[in-house]
Amino acid sequence: MKKLLALLLFTTSIIAQQPNDSLLVVKDSIDVELIVKDSVNYQELFSTKDLKMIDSLLVEEKFNSSLFDSIQYVISDKDILGNTTTVLTTELLKKRLHDLNVRTPFHLEYNPALEKVINSYLKHRKKYYPALMARAKYYFPMFERYLDQYDIPLEMKYLAIVESALRPDARSWVGATGLWQFMYGTGVQFDLKVNSYVDERQDPVKSTIAACQYLSQLYKIFGDWDLALAAYNSGPGNVSKAIKRSGGYKNYWNIRPFLPTETAGYVPAFYATMYIFEYADKHHIYPEPPKIFHFETDTIRVKRTISFDQISEKTGINSDLLSFLNPSYKLDIIPYVKEKNYAVRLPRRDMIEFLEKEEEIYALANEDEAKREKPLPKYFEMDKRIRYKVRSGDYLGKIANKFGVRVSDIKKWNGLRTHHLKIGQRLSIYPKKMAIPKEVSQKKVATPKGKHEVYVVKSGDSLWTISKKYPTVSIDEIKKWNNIWSAKSLKPGMKLKIFKS
Repeated sequence: MKKLLALLLFTTSIIAQQPNDSLLVVKDSIDVELIVKDSVNYQELFSTKDLKMIDSLLVEEKFNSSLFDSIQYVISDKDILGNTTTVLTTELLKKRLHDLNVRTPFHLEYNPALEKVINSYLKHRKKYYPALMARAKYYFPMFERYLDQYDIPLEMKYLAIVESALRPDARSWVGATGLWQFMYGTGVQFDLKVNSYVDERQDPVKSTIAACQYLSQLYKIFGDWDLALAAYNSGPGNVSKAIKRSGGYKNYWNIRPFLPTETAGYVPAFYATMYIFEYADKHHIYPEPPKIFHFETDTIRVKRTISFDQISEKTGINSDLLSFLNPSYKLDIIPYVKEKNYAVRLPRRDMIEFLEKEEEIYALANEDEAKREKPLPKYFEMDKRIRYKVRSGDYLGKIANKFGVRVSDIKKWNGLRTHHLKIGQRLSIYPKKMAIPKEVSQKKVATPKGKHEVYVVKSGDSLWTISKKYPTVSIDEIKKWNNIWSAKSLKPGMKLKIFKS
């Protein structure tokens, strides 16, 4: 038994140390069979072929999972060192990159690191591209429409492959979400709303417009599309620091050694993807048939909250197709909220069917609602991130319940490895429901009577800056006089009473 354990541990360590292309774990050159001998017979365990199949299934699940991270797609330098895989000759690659470079504003000159990435993708990831290209048939024409509108190179469409593998429900371990992988805070900056039913970061059209706006801003800062790409991944601050550390260079390849590790491999991953899509037929890569084309779809606003299942039951439209066309609805439910104008995207061929059965769909929704034992989740607009201070008696489950989130979310947002908390510890929370402070439920604090000044809140004001305008007034006094329990409730145009004496 001890020998068996030792053999398994030794084999596990071999597998764990293979080059991390994230799409290949077991080397082709290894030909091993694990055999256990006991007093009765030989028992065969896993052959090399078995291990390859297991690895392939794990990789496929990871590649198609909504828990996608661009790190899975990007190959870092340490993983291509010593990579001698050659699918095409250096001379042919140089010629093709030169031809691409002539017709694109990106700097697609030959680089040995880029060559290794392209060869690695062609050898180990070739079988995944037909499915990717099928999704691209649906998304790329829509991307190009908005990229053109914002005067962004059309080749930028390949960025969504590196970011999300063209999965609108893709979510990274840090919470970046959607085709273009927006963090919650960045999404809010570009008017991507998140609530209990809808995540607009997963809306293909709205998130693409937001990505175009962000990329336009980055290009204005750096005046170079390669640097805009790098900044999209690591932030403009890291790119600016890399430029300074390089001595002022503004060429991506010159500042690359000074960029964060993932970003150093990020732009080559983009170039490699562009190359493979542009020369797919030369490598005998052909797209699978797409489910549907974007131009074959249109939207209809709903007049009541309905589910995909209810639409499917009355119209016969496949619910999986509805999910594919409407990825921003997190619960497969389209909410009706006054002035929000939520709509369902449908195949054009089914539009008349939906309109004819619309009243029947709403009647079915009414019936289902009457039978439902538990009401649907209340519609709630997510606020920006809050900082929660851990109190005595708090634990992750209690805090998660208070804000309507999962324990795993809190751990992910705060990089927690265990469930242990310390009193006074600050946690970042993206709430899905409001935790009402005790003070709010209590009687309002009586404000003093007498003469007072009215201060109109301006853009950029905070309680601290306002208190500094009145040396005898504290922040707590301003909050009490005006019933302010959160700094976030301070809005431009709000009128505050200030009692000076």
